[in-house]
Amino acid sequence: MPLLPFSSQESETSQDKLAVLIDADNTQAVIIEGLLAEVAKYGVASVKRIYGDWTSTNLRSWKDKLLKYAIQPIQQFSYTAGKNATDSAMIIDAMDLLYSEKLDGFCIVSSDSDFTRLASRIRESGLKVYGFGEEKTPRAFVSVCDKFIYTEILKDEQDDEDGVKPAAKTRKDLKGDRKLIKLLQDTVDDLADDSGWAYLGGVGQKISLRSSEFDPRNYGFKKLADLFRSVPQFETEERPQANGTGRQVYIRWKRRPR
Repeated sequence: MPLLPFSSQESETSQDKLAVLIDADNTQAVIIEGLLAEVAKYGVASVKRIYGDWTSTNLRSWKDKLLKYAIQPIQQFSYTAGKNATDSAMIIDAMDLLYSEKLDGFCIVSSDSDFTRLASRIRESGLKVYGFGEEKTPRAFVSVCDKFIYTEILKDEQDDEDGVKPAAKTRKDLKGDRKLIKLLQDTVDDLADDSGWAYLGGVGQKISLRSSEFDPRNYGFKKLADLFRSVPQFETEERPQANGTGRQVYIRWKRRPR
């Protein structure tokens, strides 16, 4: 079972050895700083490779980033128009790494569904798979990963000419998001005590297991607690920890007035 960053156990995974494999043809260079910062939440990037045809001018934006972030470029010529040789090179390398390196997981950076079977095969071997791609990424690839992060939330706004990170959704928008509300309510109900309260840490962990792509940042919030506080259907409560060194957040579905 994967340990995800909503859990207090995050520090236990900080030494996981990860291979970061980037499909340059399907990834924007503006995400690289945010991407590597995100990867660091899950472990150490022992391998960092990026794949593409580096003779092409299309990858010019990546070239300045490679030395700065110590990413190894892997050259793959486009032998035939319409055929993505980069995907094949990534898949072959991933399988070589799976059998030859002592790794704990893979970070597959692409919005291409061609990596769905690869992610599934890696997980069958008992390793974790963290996917990174745009919101257009096909559902099959998103679902097969232990955790999937949409790269729109990782962009460096100073370098990004196409847009900015998602703005926080309004209370009205959140209230009307039926898919989100159902996910939150079902998870809170599963963990709630007799009075309806559920510990936020457990809720976050459970949500991640239910929905690999869930992230409060997709809704414009840095923390899960901030998202819950903005959803009108829920109420939150802070309680002192048993040892008295801090406070814990609890969540409850609002009871309807009698």
